[in-house]
Amino acid sequence: MAAPTAGLHFTPQLFDRLDKMGVSREFITLHVGGGTFLPVKVDDTDDHKMHAEFGVITPDVAQRLNQAKREGRRIISVGTTSLRLLESAADEKGILHPFAGETSIFITPGYRFKFIDVMFTNFHLSGSTLFMLVCAFAGIEAMKMAYAYAIQNNYRFFSYGDACLIERA
Repeated sequence: MAAPTAGLHFTPQLFDRLDKMGVSREFITLHVGGGTFLPVKVDDTDDHKMHAEFGVITPDVAQRLNQAKREGRRIISVGTTSLRLLESAADEKGILHPFAGETSIFITPGYRFKFIDVMFTNFHLSGSTLFMLVCAFAGIEAMKMAYAYAIQNNYRFFSYGDACLIERA
């Protein structure tokens, strides 16, 4: 239905630079659904039915990411769908488990993140589940300031827009 667009920013040249910096990367399988872009149309987010998306985290990838976490390396999610999948596969102790299935996790402010430390994502439309997710991750006020800056500086929003690296609050 849709492309996981945050990953489109990663060119072969950028991968080369990251490799030279010693940044390792892992790949998971995502099937992004059209529901990713649906606005929330209810007054209470508890009443919103989140779309489901299918993803796979192999046992090898889960093991390597858990090892990175044990070594104190930061786990950076590229995109909100990746983040949703990784958070769905992590238990309450912050251990990532292999996963193959659908997730309909709806992350809103107040959510306690279990696995992800940093997120790379595009600027999302207000009123979207994606904007709620980044507000949950970085804090509502921080994201309001970041978005005000983006608007003042003519950043591009939505799927093929500009991106940002967000630290967890």
